Amino acid sequence: MTILRAQPGLLTRSAQIIDGKAVAAEVRAECRIRVQKLKQSGIAPALAVLMVGNDPASAIYVRNKIKACAEVGIHSEQFVFDKDTSSDVLLERIHSLNANPMIHGILVQLPLPSHIALKPILHAIDPQKDVDGFHLYNVGALVSGSAVFPPCTPFGVLRLLEHAKIPLEGQNVVVVGASNIVGKPMALMLMQRDATVCICHAKTRDLAQFTILADILVVAAGRPSLILPQMVKTGAVVIDVGINRLPNGRLVGDVDFEGVRKKASFVTPVPGGVGPMTVTMLLVNTIASAEHAAHRMP
Repeated sequence: MTILRAQPGLLTRSAQIIDGKAVAAEVRAECRIRVQKLKQSGIAPALAVLMVGNDPASAIYVRNKIKACAEVGIHSEQFVFDKDTSSDVLLERIHSLNANPMIHGILVQLPLPSHIALKPILHAIDPQKDVDGFHLYNVGALVSGSAVFPPCTPFGVLRLLEHAKIPLEGQNVVVVGASNIVGKPMALMLMQRDATVCICHAKTRDLAQFTILADILVVAAGRPSLILPQMVKTGAVVIDVGINRLPNGRLVGDVDFEGVRKKASFVTPVPGGVGPMTVTMLLVNTIASAEHAAHRMP
């Protein structure tokens, strides 16, 4: 059963664009109200961001996160470490932030330098402050639907679907990409909403035989133009999580946007689709952590 039944003339129309910037602005307005309420009760939501090295892309992402925090009234603290910093130094800072009741969220900007093992760093963060949703507890708890904080990108995808009033229950959903950050948690979160989910990945044979069956297609593979119009069912909802920079500098997703928009009922653009939602849901998780802390107060 498809999401939308064909109406006269539907096949000649372009898909409705799900505007991630607009939805993110709406969610951030809600965030500002929640922050104001917390501050009135004596709680100032705060996020600590740790970055190791001077990777230009990471620096841009961190600046965007700091700016987003300021926009909604979240206090942020940035800790930048030299690229040769040891794991022990980084862990010491994380443990200090775990013990600081004034800090509600801790985020380690990825990637880390190759000499720092990722898992011990992520697992050192208190699950109650793991606003990126990468701690083993939060990842594992997705299976039972009890994660403290869902990973920000799939969380943002769900918010976009909710905003567009896309039903999930009983729908055939295909997730292309099986990463720990997007694909796997995305599938688990969709199953919690009673969707029928199939995960495809780099080793999947004949990808099109799966994607063509999808009522909702979520693509997070990191390959430009991976999904072509002939691989998409007419009337499907297509969520493009991919972001790729072409040799000419242009940013594109994993989906042939211009071709697919002629077949889909809804589609997200790149840029301006899922991207703005990822940082926004980080704000949502940080505020939720502060709210949890307020409830734990005597």
